Parts: sequence; structure tokens; C-alpha cells
Amino acid sequence: MFWAFPIFSGGALDVRATDINEAMKLAAVRAIADLAKEPVPEIVNKAYGDEKISFGKTYLIPKPLDPRLITTISPAVAKAAMESGVAQSQITDWDLYHDQLLQKIGKDEKLMNRIFSRARQNPKRIVLAEGEHFKILKAAQTIVDEAIGIPVLLGNKEKIKKMSHEYMIDLSGCEIISPMEEREKRYSFGEKFYKKRQRKGITPDEARKMMRDRNYFGAMMVDEGEADCFITGLTKDYATSIKPALQVIGVAPGTKKVAGMYIILNKKGPYFFADTTVNENPNAEELAELIGLTANAVRFFDFTPRIAVLSYSNFGSSKGIVPEKSARATRIAKEKFPELVIEGDIQANIALNTKLQQENYPFSALAQEGANTFIFPDLAAGNICYKLLQEIGEAETIGPILMGMRKPVHILQLGSSIREIVNMAAIAVVDTQNQYN
Repeated sequence: MFWAFPIFSGGALDVRATDINEAMKLAAVRAIADLAKEPVPEIVNKAYGDEKISFGKTYLIPKPLDPRLITTISPAVAKAAMESGVAQSQITDWDLYHDQLLQKIGKDEKLMNRIFSRARQNPKRIVLAEGEHFKILKAAQTIVDEAIGIPVLLGNKEKIKKMSHEYMIDLSGCEIISPMEEREKRYSFGEKFYKKRQRKGITPDEARKMMRDRNYFGAMMVDEGEADCFITGLTKDYATSIKPALQVIGVAPGTKKVAGMYIILNKKGPYFFADTTVNENPNAEELAELIGLTANAVRFFDFTPRIAVLSYSNFGSSKGIVPEKSARATRIAKEKFPELVIEGDIQANIALNTKLQQENYPFSALAQEGANTFIFPDLAAGNICYKLLQEIGEAETIGPILMGMRKPVHILQLGSSIREIVNMAAIAVVDTQNQYN
């Protein structure tokens, strides 16, 4: 295992160890052995072209490309060095040390580590609609292992148990519910759903039948307080996945529309993009409401929003529907949210480039620090931009984060990785905590 030596030596160097002793070697071996039994992250599965790596005769030690090695071996070695008396410096804040290690392995780790820490303080019940999918089962095991929530898997119980046995996925700590076996519950949910939608063309019989759909059943569980948050969308398109939640749970009081936000991460830090998933062509008033939703979402991640309302124009330099809409939305938003830093209409490169703003538009509210939050004039622009950055720019992304729902609901991107599912679960848990504090 020569590949582990740089990580081993990193832990030793972090405490300025004067020797490499048996205690440190044994600590590293035990850390590696324990890690091998943990769920394998998606990044490792992709690197080795195998979605189903799990502890067994073909996988006894972690893969060399496993990013968790640094946060597992280094602390174990450092602690052993300190305890055995060969460390010249002491680590007193292990959480800070963990964060420092995370910065070396992934752009989103530091941001998400804060979310995970908050989620662990008060775990919530998370309904996972696609409980028969391998990725969901692996994610559920990780959610339990990370102590961020209690997964509620919807699907055929026998099929889920068979898959978990076949792929050695430990589902202890998870609840499995088969809506097709819950006849009385389906009937009760159907009656309540009918009362919500009886003036929307739904009949009582149709309402009860719709509860066979796990998206409707899961949304009703959250609406009725039988679970705290809801996640779906792994195997269906966004529009199909969000519809049941909108019909059952609906938007938050005072909110007219929901919207989607992506976090784009690169070496300069996180950037927040909205709307990237829901509203096809919002008008100026709707765009202003979207600004408020997005600002709250950015604060949720402990960042101060600096908002650019994008266009192909800078402060009226070109005429057209988009510049006029962006400028009007900016004016409305400044009146509604006077505490926010907002500018528009403005081009994306200008919003980021403070030097150009100071030279040409010194009056801009973004001239000193630049924008970190971008409001796109329509869905096409936002969706195209983040997907191009994700592929060509090799940016890491978190999302889509659904904003404006009455209770926490998040719709996964079609084909999301296990890591992305777990990230979304942590966000949903903290979202729930914030709503009920």
C-alpha cells in the first residue's frame, strides 16, 4: 500500500512527529480497515468504472483514488503520534483540522461540511421516493452512517431487501414503506388530496389511485407530518418529479412561484445561479420575487448575496425585451429588498470583473467585490450556462436546490450521483431545521 504513504506522512508532518513508530503504523492500518467497510463514494465508483464496489473478497482495502483516505488516515496518524509522545505540536481543534484536509480534496467539501455538521445536530426523517434504485440504497446507508437523517425508502420491501443483501448494503436505521401495501393509508391520503384538488378537476377515485404513485404518497407523508422532507427525481425528468409536490405541498405562504438554484464551485469560490430549473420566461415582477428567494437561499449557505440581474446589456447600453425586463426587475427588487446588493441589467463578465466596473461603471453596487449570485432572464439562459460550465469549465455543482416550497422538497438532477443524493439529503435536513426553529 505504498500509495498511502504520502497521506500517512502528511498526518505525521502536521504534528511535526520526530519518529514513525509502531503506534502510528497500527493506527493507519486500523483506519484503512475501518474505511474499507464504509459505503464507497460515487467518485471512486466512476474512477474504476464499477458502480457496485462494496466490502468483500474483491474489495478488502480502499481504492487509492478514494478521497476519504486523507481525512481518515492523517487524523489517525496524528492522534497516535500525539498519544505516543513523538509529536512536537498538538492539534486541539479536530473539526478545524478536518476542514483543512477537506480543502485539499474537493471544492465543495468545505461548504458541504458545514451543512453536514448542522444536519447532525438534529437529524430528520427523509422520504426517498425511488427506494428501489441502487444509488438511493447506497445513499441511504451513507445518510445513516453520517448521522444526518433517518431515510424512509418507498418501494417494494422484498425487492429492496433483496438488493441490499445482493450488494451488501446495510439498511439498518432505514425505514422501508411499500405504498402498495398501505391500503388504509392510501385511502386516507387520497381523501385528503381530493379535498385539496377537488376544484382542480380531480375526482375522489382518481385521488385515491394517485396515491399508488410514490411521488404523491411521499409528498403526502411530508404534508401530513409523517416525515420531514422529500427527495425525488433520480429517474424522471424535473417537470414530472416536481408536479406531485406542487399539488400536494404547494408553495410557501406569500410566495407565488418556486425556483431552482445551482451552486457552481471553482477555485475562486462558490457562485449561485438561478433560476436554472423551473420558470421558463418570468416577467419582471416574477424575476424580482426570484431575487428574494435566491437571496434567502444564499444566506442559508452562510454567504452574503451580491446579486447581478443578467442581460446582454450594461445599464441600458442596448435596447430590447431582456435588458428592459432585467432593469425593471432590479428596480422592483431594490424597493422590496433595500438591504440587498443588487445590480442590473448587467453582462455576466462585467458583473464579475471589478476592474472593468470601476473604470466604466463606478456607480455599480458590484464595483468593489463583484457578484456571487446571478439571476438569469429566463430558464434557457440559466440552464445552458450552468451545464456548459459543468462540462467545459469542469466546475463542481451542488443542486438543484428547490426554493419557495411550503415544506422542504428537493428534486434531484436526472441520474444524480450517490454523493449528490447525500448532499441533497443534508441540505433538506437543514432546510427542515430552519423552517421549524
